[in-house]
Amino acid sequence: MKTAEATAATTTVLSRGYKRSPKSNGKVNGTAAKKTGVNHGNGGDISNGKASFMKWTLDDVVYVAKYHRLPCFFAAWFLFFIYVEYTLRMVPDSSPPFDLGFVVTRSFHRALASWPELNSLLAALNTVFVAMQSVYIIGTWVVEGRPRATISALFMFTCRGILGYSTQLPLPQEFVGSGMDFPVGNVSFFLFYSGHVAGSVIASLDMRRMQRWELAWLFDILNVLQAVRLLGTRGHYTIDLAVGVGAGILFDSLAGKYIESRRKSAVASGTMKLG
Repeated sequence: MKTAEATAATTTVLSRGYKRSPKSNGKVNGTAAKKTGVNHGNGGDISNGKASFMKWTLDDVVYVAKYHRLPCFFAAWFLFFIYVEYTLRMVPDSSPPFDLGFVVTRSFHRALASWPELNSLLAALNTVFVAMQSVYIIGTWVVEGRPRATISALFMFTCRGILGYSTQLPLPQEFVGSGMDFPVGNVSFFLFYSGHVAGSVIASLDMRRMQRWELAWLFDILNVLQAVRLLGTRGHYTIDLAVGVGAGILFDSLAGKYIESRRKSAVASGTMKLG
C-alpha cells in the first residue's frame, strides 16, 4: 500500500510543472527543478552560469503549450500582427483615417444620416444612460459611503482630459450630431478616449463588487449598444471605445489601491478611515 502511494506521489505533477518526491514531505524536488532548467512561475536559477533557455527541454515546450495556452494564443497573434504591421500600406495624409468600426456600421450610419428623428431619439436615450451612470457613481459615495467608483471616475476623466488635449484627433468627416446628445448642443469634445464607455465600465465593476448582477449586465448591454451608436454616428473612433473599456478597468483598480493605501495609513495613524 505504501509502495503504491509513493509511486502515485512521485508521478504527481505539480501545477508548476515539477514532480513531487515521496521523501520531500509535500515540497518540490529541487533536483528535478534544476534538471528542467525552467522555473514555471518564479525566477530561474542562473548560479551555474547558464542562461535559462539553454536548459529548456522538449518537456518544457510541451508543458508551456499544454498549461499556458492563453499566452501561446497571444504569441501567435503577436507574430501575425508583426507581419500585418510591416506589410500594411499606410493611410495617406490626404485620406481620412481607416476605422474598421466605421466599415462594420456603414449601413447603420446611412440610416442615422437619412433619418434625423431616429438619430435624435437614440441620442436622447444615450444621454439618459449617461445620466444613469453619473447618478450611480456619485450615489455610491454620497448615499452608500463607498467612494471607490467616484474616485475612479475622477481619475479617469482627469487622464482623459490630459490625453484628449495632448493629441487632438480630427472629427470624422461623416459625423452625425444631435442636439439631444451629451455633451448637449454639439459642443466640442475630446475624441480620445470615450468617457461614455469608461464611465459605464466603472459603474458595472462596482455593481459586480456589490453583487448587483442584473444591473451590471444591464449596464454592459447598454454600453455595447452605446458603442455601436457612437460608431454609427462617427462620434468616436474604434480605438476611443476600446481604450475606454481599458481605462475603466485600470482606474477602478487604481482607485481600489488608493483607498486601500489610505485605509492602511489611517489605521496606522489612528485617524478616521476613508470610506
